[in-house]
Amino acid sequence: MNPSFDFTGQVALVTGAGAGMGLATARAFAESGAAVALTDIDEAALNAAAKELTDAGHQVLALTCDVSDEDRVAAAVDRTVETFGRLDMAYNNAGIQIPPSDVADDPAERFDRVNAINLRGVWACMKHELWHMRAQGSGAIVNCSSLGGLVGLPGRVSYHASKHGVIGLTTSAALEYAPRGIRINAVCPGTIDTPMVGDMIAKGELDRAEAEANQPINQPINRLGTAEEIAQTVLWLCSPGAGFVSCGTRGSAYRPARVWAWRPS
Repeated sequence: MNPSFDFTGQVALVTGAGAGMGLATARAFAESGAAVALTDIDEAALNAAAKELTDAGHQVLALTCDVSDEDRVAAAVDRTVETFGRLDMAYNNAGIQIPPSDVADDPAERFDRVNAINLRGVWACMKHELWHMRAQGSGAIVNCSSLGGLVGLPGRVSYHASKHGVIGLTTSAALEYAPRGIRINAVCPGTIDTPMVGDMIAKGELDRAEAEANQPINQPINRLGTAEEIAQTVLWLCSPGAGFVSCGTRGSAYRPARVWAWRPS
């Protein structure tokens, strides 16, 4: 059974909302009463997602956006606030995976591409979301890292570098904005059953049986996670129930990030 959240009167923005974890989270926000801005680079998938939610009676705004382009990110966030009047929550989910590669053979172009979307894209989204939330004095942001942001694997240097970077961005921003009433956290999903993962399996870039047997780390449960399970974690982190949860912690010295690795019960 999923927990119940009430976001009536609030506004959420979700990137990469055309499919997978983004769509599941946008759907969950909408079903919990929020007005939702959906962004995705895939216009066809975005329009299909928006139609699904609109047909179900939800208040939705669809915005085509390439998160590697800061100007388009700024325009999408501004349009969200212009349309709905505020921005309370954001899930910065848009990201890509690339085929495994020996680090000595990895072209700079691949490194730049994955980091432009997975790392710089999260930075741009967070930057412009915070510009509005700072004026409000409230808000909650969840960035999508990965278990690949906590560990390393052979052949995944560029991808893991981007996801480790997301944790660094999240930690520093969380420390900066917690005193201003804005909470920032990161989720670190394991291998989730999404269209992107399905495509990797079909191309032989990921072995499903191996992923299931080792998922999540140190707690094998012999199945992939679902997008809906990640969505529930994101909603909880944006809810009053997580009001004392922020990725940045600090005492007499700075401490490592507190991030959420997906471990279903």
